[in-house]
Amino acid sequence: MTRKLLLVLLLPLLLLPTAGTAFVGSEADSESFDLNRARLLSFVIRQQLVSHHYSHKPLDDQLSKDAFTLFLKQIDSQKRFLLQEDVRRLEKFETRIDDELASSQVRLPQVAAKTMEQRVTDVREMVFSLLDDGFDLRREERLETDPDKIKYCETPAELRDRWRKILKLQVINRLIALEENAASEDEEATRDEKALLAEALDKVRNNQEHLFNQLQENRRQDYFDVYFNAVASAFDPHSSYLPPMTKEDFDISMRGSLEGIGATLREEEGFIKVVRIIPGSAAYRQGQLEAEDTILAVGEGKDDAVDVVDMRLRDAVRLIRGKKGTEVRLHVRKPDGQRVVIPIVRDVVQIEETFVKSAVLPLPDKERSYGYIRIPSFYRDFEGGMNGGGRNSTDDTRKELERLGEAGIEGLVLDLRNNGGGALADAVSVAGLFIEGGPVVQVKNADGKIETLADKDESVAYDGPLVVLVNKFSASASEILAGALQDYDRAVIIGSEHTHGKGTVQAVIDLDRSLPFPNMDKYRPLGAMKVTIQKFYRISGDSTQYRGVVPDIVLPDRLRHVESGEQYLEHSLPWDQVPSADFSTWPASPPVQKLEERSLARVAENEKLTEIAREAERVRERMADTTYPLHIDQARERHQQMQNERENRPFHGMAPVHDEEGTGDRDLSEEERKALWAENTAEDPYVIEAVSILQDFRRLKDLTGDLAEKATTAATP
Repeated sequence: MTRKLLLVLLLPLLLLPTAGTAFVGSEADSESFDLNRARLLSFVIRQQLVSHHYSHKPLDDQLSKDAFTLFLKQIDSQKRFLLQEDVRRLEKFETRIDDELASSQVRLPQVAAKTMEQRVTDVREMVFSLLDDGFDLRREERLETDPDKIKYCETPAELRDRWRKILKLQVINRLIALEENAASEDEEATRDEKALLAEALDKVRNNQEHLFNQLQENRRQDYFDVYFNAVASAFDPHSSYLPPMTKEDFDISMRGSLEGIGATLREEEGFIKVVRIIPGSAAYRQGQLEAEDTILAVGEGKDDAVDVVDMRLRDAVRLIRGKKGTEVRLHVRKPDGQRVVIPIVRDVVQIEETFVKSAVLPLPDKERSYGYIRIPSFYRDFEGGMNGGGRNSTDDTRKELERLGEAGIEGLVLDLRNNGGGALADAVSVAGLFIEGGPVVQVKNADGKIETLADKDESVAYDGPLVVLVNKFSASASEILAGALQDYDRAVIIGSEHTHGKGTVQAVIDLDRSLPFPNMDKYRPLGAMKVTIQKFYRISGDSTQYRGVVPDIVLPDRLRHVESGEQYLEHSLPWDQVPSADFSTWPASPPVQKLEERSLARVAENEKLTEIAREAERVRERMADTTYPLHIDQARERHQQMQNERENRPFHGMAPVHDEEGTGDRDLSEEERKALWAENTAEDPYVIEAVSILQDFRRLKDLTGDLAEKATTAATP
């Protein structure tokens, strides 16, 4: 058996050159080197995924089909280059990827690279010919922008017409933006539509020049990287291959040392999407960029914006990053289809904004006071912690609870909205501040072993009424905290229909440490693999994966119909259950059903929340219409309508960390800033409703106590 195993491990390596092979600088030898490196990678990646991934998915035809679909989407997500005949030729590999990985004969990315190189060259010539011809901006037609609703073009003529519409829309959008700028500068008299149109055409031409230069810089190795990433993502959406440059970017982001805007991005079907805004960052303080936004173009200051659709993530990131104090302008499409330009002055993270914050809410009801704590993430300074001086979210939350306790609060709102997670240890210990010890989360390994993480401190930092605010962007560790407090009947959870649903843990494996033999060193660096290795379960036994945490009371959400969360990601791991942990619920559990009834009645009468509900329906309607008018007058009308809706949009976010202009609070003292933040927080309709629920809880508790006292008195002889 040992001999057979050794043979299986060695076979793929027989395709590689020996240590003594010499390489010269010719293109053919360079391609040969890349191919041999890819063969080595296919062997190492296959071993890592099969050995470490939580799901134990087999490398079979189904996984091959999944990986092929992801690969095709990544190389031509918008169906702007490949023809149907190209797709049919590539589809011959649809069920062969598992065989390619087993034999290290990596063919699909080579064929795809050759095909795409030719199509990009053809389309480039087509695009500049179309721009030279110009466009009839008053021809009535529309462009379908959802690639899932269109097919690959059958002929070059059909592809040319698709590009004509794409470019026409870009010119229209540029023209409208130029018209707005001219109007703001009172230039209408000197700048007519013809002059602005010529400028718009030039800007689109420059943009396309930059885009095609980027596309034609793609190397064969880039297609190998996409291929391996598609294989990893077919296991689950959080597993991925990190090429050497991407791994370097990942390491930088984990250190948090790079100056920029402070947003976590991902590449999704050719688009650059915002995953998370880092608390305290420039984007966080500016306030307009949000999770699920799609970045379409990036401009440096007042320079022309560069189209980043179909651009590699690392290239887009280079455009977005920059020195502190410089401005980047992001052309963004919101989830509801609205397009906005967001100016952000690059900066380092302002640490204070990343920490736990609290306030005694300045509410009209003077008889009682209520507290508010916001946990932006579960942070922990591990390095400082080892020296005894590390700051962490648990200690900070405890301090804020002590401060609020001294203020005599009679209820607490714990805000976990947009909290993307962090240190698991802090999710457990923060839960312990509200319960008398016990299990908090169960963690299941790939081998089926379950470990229960518990709060072992029986002391309670706060034992009063508690409401927890969540939304679709509450993920990972924040879901563990919310789920535990819900399972213990310790708190009322309110917010969006569900939290994000990320109930998995990933490990980053350095592939350079996985090389089987020393003579492979010349192929370093290989990059890394991010692999899902564990899954979270609530103490009730339910997984937080896929479904997330379902609140006790669901409030109106403007983004209700936006498909954000684990359940909308391709190949996400399913929801399941394990046995429940042994725990006892909180003795003073909230009467959730009665609180929900009162909340629903109140929300129906609340002007801001009912307007948010109406806005959610308008968002749904806009999202369903994925076509854009290509008649200039209709486009102007649509643009103006969206501008008006945006200006009149009801409050739907969290309390801002800046004033409306984003600059006027810079001269305020720290105390004045805190007071302004507390005042803004108190005006948040979700916080107002959370406090109303706390008031109901108190009234119901007092009523129950009075009835019990009367019953006792009546029974006394």
